[in-house]
Amino acid sequence: MKTMIKSICLVAGMLVASVASAQSTEEILAKHEAAMGGADKWAAVKTAVVKNKFSVQGMDIESNTSLVIGKSFRTEVAVMGNKIITVIDGNKGWMNRPAMMGGTGEPEDMPADQVKMAGSQLMLGSILTNAKKDGYKIDLVSKEKLDGADVYLLTVTKPSGEDSKVYVSTATNFVVKTQAKVQVNGQEVDSEVSFSNYKMVNGLAFPHTVETPSPMGGTMTVETVSVEINPTIDPVIFAKPSK
Repeated sequence: MKTMIKSICLVAGMLVASVASAQSTEEILAKHEAAMGGADKWAAVKTAVVKNKFSVQGMDIESNTSLVIGKSFRTEVAVMGNKIITVIDGNKGWMNRPAMMGGTGEPEDMPADQVKMAGSQLMLGSILTNAKKDGYKIDLVSKEKLDGADVYLLTVTKPSGEDSKVYVSTATNFVVKTQAKVQVNGQEVDSEVSFSNYKMVNGLAFPHTVETPSPMGGTMTVETVSVEINPTIDPVIFAKPSK
């Protein structure tokens, strides 16, 4: 009988712990969603134009991205008088790169794995708000320190099994860092992105500074110049031009 009672108490304790963990996760997600501006405001965003600037090996680079949420995006990167164009439209994509940057100077179809990897760029907002909307599994792992500050560590798991680590500031409720493994040219590589300098645009929070390790060493810092919400975007810009 004592053994049975112990077993019942153990199971009850596990259930209570499970509920407490779920509540904690939901509370964190709710605070994060509120800090980002609220689900209703994000749901009202259908298009956006984002302008960024950054430097690589002393070169100043500007980018302009036109986005139709969940459907299409076009990014133009201007560097050294040349322009690199990347477009995703539905489940297809194409690029136009100058010869000096490994391209042909003509529109080229993107490989399916690159199109899939770029799919995350079809969304606006944080990894957590998008994961919640898509019904992905989100778990609270721990509360810990990141660069001396308190953060919550959560994991986002897609149905495919791919998962990402997401660090949320306990002070601001913003995502400050993500870590994941991604496929690049058939190889699995570590991806790490840090977010800071959040600013409100039309009542929505956007990180205006994004940092990621550069393949050439050091850190690449991208600064957001402007964000335009719900502009009119001509769908013609996503069509692959004839050579």
